[in-house]
Amino acid sequence: MNKCVGFFLLGVGLAAILSPGAALAQTVLLRQEAGRTLEVSNVKVEDGTVTGELRNNSGNVVRDAQLLIRYTWLWKNEFHPGSDDPSRSVYYTVPGELAAHGTTRFQYAATPPLPKRTDGSFTVSVGVAGFAEVFMPGKAAR
Repeated sequence: MNKCVGFFLLGVGLAAILSPGAALAQTVLLRQEAGRTLEVSNVKVEDGTVTGELRNNSGNVVRDAQLLIRYTWLWKNEFHPGSDDPSRSVYYTVPGELAAHGTTRFQYAATPPLPKRTDGSFTVSVGVAGFAEVFMPGKAAR
């Protein structure tokens, strides 16, 4: 390749990198920061089905909101637990977009269903695992 073509391609590459809006940025938030953006509330569990509300506290649209649902098995006798622990964790993506400062309901049914057992019980926790916050050009966030 001659030098002119090489410098031209280098210039095009730099222009693409340096031009505003040409590249999408990705930011990783700490758990506390993410918790301020998306908030899970009013969680109820019945026969392994988890329902609740997800609130977007930001001034931007949120999509691909992913929840971590943990079904933790508690043995009746924790000093002598059994060998078959049915605990599990699942990631559930809430369908659709969540408008700025909006709230949506979610529902997840355990698949396969949780086993019916008498040697303990499940406790369930739900937290935000991830999401994409959509920033609109020229619009102030939050």
